[in-house]
Order: sequence, then C-alpha cells, then structure tokens
Amino acid sequence: KLVTSKSGFKLPLILALLSLLLFLFTGCLSMDGLGNTSINALNGTTVKIQCTFNSCYKIDVTRFSVNWTYQQPHNETEEKLMNFDQKKGMVPLHPAKFANRVMFIGNLEKNDLSITLSDVNLEDVGIYNCYVKNPPDRTLGHGRITLNVVTKLPPPRDSTIAVAIGASVGGALALIILSMVVVKCLRRHQKQELISEEKMEEEGKLEAEGVAEEETK
Repeated sequence: KLVTSKSGFKLPLILALLSLLLFLFTGCLSMDGLGNTSINALNGTTVKIQCTFNSCYKIDVTRFSVNWTYQQPHNETEEKLMNFDQKKGMVPLHPAKFANRVMFIGNLEKNDLSITLSDVNLEDVGIYNCYVKNPPDRTLGHGRITLNVVTKLPPPRDSTIAVAIGASVGGALALIILSMVVVKCLRRHQKQELISEEKMEEEGKLEAEGVAEEETK
C-alpha cells in the first residue's frame, strides 16, 4: 500500500518532484566527469597539475577517497603518487621517481584536488590520473592529465606579417571605398550637367516660341 499525504498526493510522486527541483536548482544529480587535458611544462620549473570535480554532496571524510597516479607513455601500469587519509588529509606517497617533488595545493572544501610537481624533467612526461569518489555518489570521477616537458619556450609569435597583412587589407578597403565615392561623385556631377543642359534646351525652346508668336502678331 502506497503512503499518501493529507492532500491525497502519493509520496513517491512528491519525492520525484523534489528530486526534479533539486536537479533544477543544483544542476546535477551525480558527480561530473573530470575529462582529459594536456599541459606543457618547461624543464626545471614547477608545474600545476589541476584536478577539480563537481558533486551534489558535501565531502564526508569517512567515505571520501582520492588517488593520484602516474603512468608512463604507452604503459598501462600506474604508480601511486598521493592518496587521501581521513585523519591526515592528502598524503604524498613519495615514490622514488618523484621523491619530495609532489605537493598538494588544492582545497577540499572547494572540490579542488590539484597538485604541483617541482623541478620538472624530461622523465616526468606521461599521464597523471586523478581518481575521486564522494559517496553517496556512485560515479568514480577520473581526470586524465597528459604532461609534456619542453626544454625551451616556443619563440614569440612574429606579429610583423599579421600587421603587414592587416595594413594591406585596410589599404585595399580604403581604396575601394574611395573609388566608390569618386564614382558616385562623378555620376552625380554628370547627372547635374545633364539636367542643366536639358533645362537650357527647354528655356531656348520657350524663347524661340515667344519670338515666333511676336512675329506672327
């Protein structure tokens, strides 16, 4: 037997309406996926590897879990970098490859799980995985960040060509507009001359007709 409220509506219907309202006001029903990104880092610098998530539920540290892993290119084996401990928070695992170079800089209250990797070198190239689970959400969030390390920054873009092209295009447009104005003025001038000639011819005809009438009289 279904439980009903005093107004006669069935309780499941009310719960469904409340869920719909929750979705409309919060914009989510479960954890959003974190997606895939790619970042570049200059050799010898510190790089931020960002990971954030959206969830309809506040973090419960007794059930919340986070794992950061590293994966070499073309290798399915993942090496753990950092995980979440309900008493200690985010704990770096200090694998030999990374020593003490991995640091948590995120903010759990803002659903930010970002880390930094200092003294980046060419061997750090690879995939950094961010796994997060926030019950009662059942979805496991997974962020996949590909890190590329470069030895020098790309040269600044030369804007000379762009400026030259822009100037050429602007000059061409100016010439076209000027030509249109000149043509329009010439046509207007020719039209005025034509009107003046027609007017003079009409006046001449009228004068001739007047003289003829006077001679007839």
